Amino acid sequence: MTGTIKFQGGTLVLYDVSDAPVPFQLIKGRLRCEAYHYPRLIGWLHETGIRDQVPRWETLKLKLHDDRPAHAYQIAALDAWDAADRRGSIVLPTGAGKTFVAIHAVQRVQRSALVVAPTIDLLHQWYARFVNAFGIDIGVYYGGEKNVLPITVTTYHSAGDVIAAHGDAFKLIIFDEVHHLPAPSWGETALMSPSPFRLGLTATYPNEEEQSGGRWRVEDLIGGIVYALKIDDLAGDTLAEYRTQRVRVDLTPEERARYDADYGIYAGYFRRHQLQKTHGRYWLNELLRRGSFDEEARAAVLARGRILTLLAGCEGKLAALESLLREHSDDRCLIFTEHNAVVYAIARQHLIPALTHETKAAERKHILEAFAAGEYHAVVTSKVLNEGVDVPEAKVAIVLGGTSSAREYIQRLGRVLRKSGNREALLYEVIARDTTDVSRAQRRRPVRS
Repeated sequence: MTGTIKFQGGTLVLYDVSDAPVPFQLIKGRLRCEAYHYPRLIGWLHETGIRDQVPRWETLKLKLHDDRPAHAYQIAALDAWDAADRRGSIVLPTGAGKTFVAIHAVQRVQRSALVVAPTIDLLHQWYARFVNAFGIDIGVYYGGEKNVLPITVTTYHSAGDVIAAHGDAFKLIIFDEVHHLPAPSWGETALMSPSPFRLGLTATYPNEEEQSGGRWRVEDLIGGIVYALKIDDLAGDTLAEYRTQRVRVDLTPEERARYDADYGIYAGYFRRHQLQKTHGRYWLNELLRRGSFDEEARAAVLARGRILTLLAGCEGKLAALESLLREHSDDRCLIFTEHNAVVYAIARQHLIPALTHETKAAERKHILEAFAAGEYHAVVTSKVLNEGVDVPEAKVAIVLGGTSSAREYIQRLGRVLRKSGNREALLYEVIARDTTDVSRAQRRRPVRS
């Protein structure tokens, strides 16, 4: 058999070939399939003599300028990835050096690579780490800049575009915070890439629920978990020893009256309609769906919103925060809450900087650098520090509110686990008694000490 195979817009296309095995299909007069099938087609291409014009990736001569020795677990993780044909996910706690592992993976492969990060902030962080590690120009591809080089960093939002145009230029693709990959549109970017080497990095691998219901399975897209450690596996060695503590507060009589009235509206609806029985773990999604067209359901949704707002900024939590900030006046503290209005109120009351999605990039950079330098002893935020961004030297996290997500808990704990001498890290969860705060905290994680 003669013929040619080429990469085209996220697919593999056969030319001058009349017959081909699954997964090829005849589309628009040519045999085509998703590009991620490329590694398992290589043997067939060689056997049939089809000219393989897919790979455009380059051989690199990278020299590491970072002479820090790798930890034993980092070497073990890379060895496990090598043994799995350089496909799969490495799961390590925040602060355990996932970026360092990725840099060494690129060093081992010595081929052009694409890194996909969830946010622009993390894109810039990856860019800086690669420049420092290898001392070469690094490509950046997102809305504000489109420069493709042998090592390029992009975002999940832009990955489809760069892969469609340049996917055959990268032998290795790295998905940072790979728990995002199951999302339908983002998982498709992995289908579009012909890269035979694939690496996923995360501290919180997606569970079965997060990979079902029309969402992709990470294992199908990049391979299974090849190496995993938990926070407790490294605490006291690579990561700081840590302690979690729950601080319980009471609502004022006026707050309790408001809470009980709204909880009656909210719980009354889902109990009358038996949503937990009929929809299981998805009952809240069903309530929100009904709220778009049913007046009674909408009243329940609005009552739930008032409850969350009340619990986020109740007087007891704000008093507990003031006490904790006094107790840790010599420590650098991160304060987490859910609502921007509460973030700004705390910032005004305690004269500390606030970080939300509204904070501009330059201001965010200044705040984090000043915090690292000790110019600020505390920063209050909503969700922008949950994931990925390095927050050096913080040793105390104070959580005033959050979801029931275990992932969010682990991410917030990870913000204070970077080792600094022998100092212990602390995470305080401030919880309002006899409210939905209690059950949400229990679903996040049991208290360790």
